[in-house]
Amino acid sequence: MVNSFFKTNPVSLQELLSNCQSGKLQLPDFQRSWVWDEDRIKSLIASVSRAFPVGALMTLETGGGVEFKPRPVEGAPESAFERMPEALLLDGQQRMTSLYQVTLRNQVVRTVTPRKKRVDRWFYIDIRAALDDSVDREDAVVGVPADKVVRGAFGREIELDLSSREAELDNLMYPLTMVFDWDEWNRSWMERNMGKDGFQENWKLLMSFKDEVLNNFMQYQIPVIALDRSTSKEAVCVVFEKVNTGGKALDAFELITAMYAADGHELRKDWYGDSSTEGRHRRLARAYRPADAESGILTNVANTDFLHVISLFHTREKRRDAETRGRSGKELPQVSGNRQALLNLPLTAYLKYQDQAEIGFHRAAKFLHMLHIYRIFDLPYQSQIIPLAAVLADIGNAWEHEANRSKLVRWYWNGVFGELYGSTVDTRIARDFLEVPEWLMGGKPPATVSDTVFRADRLRTMRMRLSAAYKGVNALLMLEGARDFRSGQAFDHTVFFGEAVDIHHIFPRKWCEDHKIPASVYDSIINKTPLSYRTNRIIGGAAPSIYLAQLERGNNETPAIAPSALESYLKSHAIDPFLLRADDFDTFMQDRQKRLIELIERATGNLVYQDQATNLTEEIDADEEEALQTIGS
Repeated sequence: MVNSFFKTNPVSLQELLSNCQSGKLQLPDFQRSWVWDEDRIKSLIASVSRAFPVGALMTLETGGGVEFKPRPVEGAPESAFERMPEALLLDGQQRMTSLYQVTLRNQVVRTVTPRKKRVDRWFYIDIRAALDDSVDREDAVVGVPADKVVRGAFGREIELDLSSREAELDNLMYPLTMVFDWDEWNRSWMERNMGKDGFQENWKLLMSFKDEVLNNFMQYQIPVIALDRSTSKEAVCVVFEKVNTGGKALDAFELITAMYAADGHELRKDWYGDSSTEGRHRRLARAYRPADAESGILTNVANTDFLHVISLFHTREKRRDAETRGRSGKELPQVSGNRQALLNLPLTAYLKYQDQAEIGFHRAAKFLHMLHIYRIFDLPYQSQIIPLAAVLADIGNAWEHEANRSKLVRWYWNGVFGELYGSTVDTRIARDFLEVPEWLMGGKPPATVSDTVFRADRLRTMRMRLSAAYKGVNALLMLEGARDFRSGQAFDHTVFFGEAVDIHHIFPRKWCEDHKIPASVYDSIINKTPLSYRTNRIIGGAAPSIYLAQLERGNNETPAIAPSALESYLKSHAIDPFLLRADDFDTFMQDRQKRLIELIERATGNLVYQDQATNLTEEIDADEEEALQTIGS
């Protein structure tokens, strides 16, 4: 028999709303604010009034292993804040808050129009319209301003006045605040209308309204998926994402934030800061950024990336403790930063490793700049920053030793040119975190280094910046000392940003198209190299022989360049000057491919696989295809 950690029961709407009022049912602190607009509220009311389903709720029983900081639903009385909830509403906040605000709260509802204008509303059901089959039920739900007076003609005429109970009774407009108080409203109506003309007719109308509309509220039941207190953190996250109807999926950071808040720690403040404190995210974004730029290479480091590094340290510590106690093999805890590991990350571990992790990310930024990777735009893999930061945090100042740094550089390029960090990277991150430090201490090379295979013809298929290896070639050329064709300057940080350096064609696009060379060939990284903006303007669309002659002659803005100097600049880009001056595109492509292969072999320390029988000219770059599909979707 399978023991389930949840049960599904129908619960009356009135009971659920009463629990919101009393604080027995509250929200976990990760839930976002109530945001429903007036039309969605009306649609929800109309659905309940017709006994239509509005979806299931999901709750989590408190008192178990998953402790979130609770907060009452928006608008609940002060007394709700003074008690601990019996259950937390994981899914259904918007629906329950809307219904609570409209009914039991008995105060004006602050909402927004579909155009996001702030408005205050009381909600009524037009009794006559609700019983008219020709009227859409949503049109029978009426929202009126805070003073309960609807005005027309730019405010000059009163179209509907419900500012007194007598006016509500006379207009047969039933207030949603009394949806569970029929007897009170009915008694008031009878006292006011007994003996008046039309009493019997209106009485029958009211009875029909009670039977066909109002009873649907009083008898309405909502299916509730109730998770018991034994539910694990991972299960809470997974189930929430499967059941959630609110749009944005819940992520691990929000769950951890709520769990840490129960222990009095403000994780969100740590990461984002507040009006008086700079958050960690901002500090990382500013690390090694250009003087005139708002953010740097670490700007896209996510909160879960940061937690991932901390989790690697924590789970490795647990593994080492288990090894000390004599456990081995499958008994040992896994070193991991996956979602389950994050959800099990205790506050004590976060506090222990948070500063060390931040230092690791700052070192990662410095390391990437050393490799001439300055912008997020040019970063081969965002995910590879995680093991890089973790390793640099782990080895401390040892990363500054030349032998260690050389190995780290080799590991990094193997990850890039092996294209190993594109997807399903949790396991690889953990392996690199364990294996790279051991390699630095004399152990065997990590799998990322020993297993990397790069095919020579892969260079021909890399045509767009979406490819990690494409970006890698560009950075590697700068690292190896490439100098600008025009100025002869190496592309250090100052030149890179000051001269607007980017990847440009060597044989210009226009020249290639004029010579009927397909884009699938001339757009390859083999025909591209880093150049400054001004140099690329001089190149224009001319043949290489022409723009090289222009560079040698110079002009009013650019001094003449000696042919020998220009040849040295070209060679620094892995270009044969003779083939370029001869405008020999085919031979140039073959020769430069060979030179780039030698460059990659030096960087990775691995031989490039060459299969001359394979023609991949028209092959689609896997990284590019995946990214384009993502953009298209």
